[in-house]
Amino acid sequence: MYNVVIYLYLAGVAVASLFSKKVKKMWRGERAAFSVLREKVDPDAQYVWVHAASLGEFEQGRPIIERLRRDHPEYKILLTFFSPSGYEVRKNYEGADIVCYLPLDTISNARRFLRLIRPSMAFFIKYEFWYNYLHILKHRNVPTYSVSSIFRPEQVFFRWYGRQYGRVLKCFTKFFVQNEVSRQLLATLGITDVVIAGDTRFDRVLQIKQQAKQLPVVEAFVKDAPRVFVAGSSWQPDEEIFLRYFNSHREWKLIIAPHVVGEDHLQQIERLLAGRKVVRYTQVEGGSADAARRLAEAEVLVIDCFGLLSSIYRYGDVAYVGGGFGVGIHNLPEAAAWSLPVFFGPNNERFQEAQDLKENGGGMEISDYAAFESQMDALAVSPDLLAERGRKAGEYVMGRAGATDIILSSLGL
Repeated sequence: MYNVVIYLYLAGVAVASLFSKKVKKMWRGERAAFSVLREKVDPDAQYVWVHAASLGEFEQGRPIIERLRRDHPEYKILLTFFSPSGYEVRKNYEGADIVCYLPLDTISNARRFLRLIRPSMAFFIKYEFWYNYLHILKHRNVPTYSVSSIFRPEQVFFRWYGRQYGRVLKCFTKFFVQNEVSRQLLATLGITDVVIAGDTRFDRVLQIKQQAKQLPVVEAFVKDAPRVFVAGSSWQPDEEIFLRYFNSHREWKLIIAPHVVGEDHLQQIERLLAGRKVVRYTQVEGGSADAARRLAEAEVLVIDCFGLLSSIYRYGDVAYVGGGFGVGIHNLPEAAAWSLPVFFGPNNERFQEAQDLKENGGGMEISDYAAFESQMDALAVSPDLLAERGRKAGEYVMGRAGATDIILSSLGL
């Protein structure tokens, strides 16, 4: 049944590629992967294969890649992606020797791929459970590890109708999971070679924090500001809530780094900011006298480019991480690492860090404007409460560092 579904999916992707640029990139990239491998694979090298679905999973796998690169130069690194949102951003990543798409999980593709690579070991990040690749890796006795994985009772593996597919989990040599619930669920399937290592993303977030850039434009914007609110990876439902609040609380300066940086969305943000003086980041780069004047007058700075958000959080007092009114919140630890209280939307059940931050007080879930207004008012009138929530957020991230050490030491690497 799995292989029937895969071939139906393959046909669907082929059709969808005629209408979607993103799908077309994926379709072409998967088809070109074998050409890339034939050209770049060194037949005499030992490869460690790391597979990440997309950009978020890559960031979780990156600490492992870079530690292997540093401590074990005898290995070469193959990095594969499933999604264009990962591959297109990291196709030139210097930490890997080869970067390509993962061909779709048909039996013939999996055999062909593994014959070319002959990996010494394989790491699958978080939610990657490709049936044919994993079974062939097991058949070839290739050590295969699931990293930063997290399991929930409602997943197909633990339902009566998904038990057959759940056998794919027994193809892994070892699991490095995020929490005790995941370990217990795997035990119900007879899988016991499990280590609670936590999430490697915390290691990466702290690494990013150490490498944060100085941003003169942002520094000039926040100079002498009484308080600064930073919204990262925001979507329209997020913006409609927090911008409504700040239209009537003008003592705060706002920095908004939307998830979608397109002209339509940027104009939409500006329309929601009725009466506030807004400037876009790219309009005030360069340090001209006019740029400096506009920046000094601005109340809201909109980040209309990519690559700055992780460094921007350092300039805030309170953060909001978007996505919680859609498919799910974005990178909460990236903001919490700077000891900022963090707001997020209600769609967060699948995100362990959201649950943990709610529990320890460093994070605040909001479901509507009234909830946001109430929480923001409480922070605004109590500097002690703001500082306490921020401290808890920062301690949470620091306390969960070290997953990379646990994983690699467990493997003797």
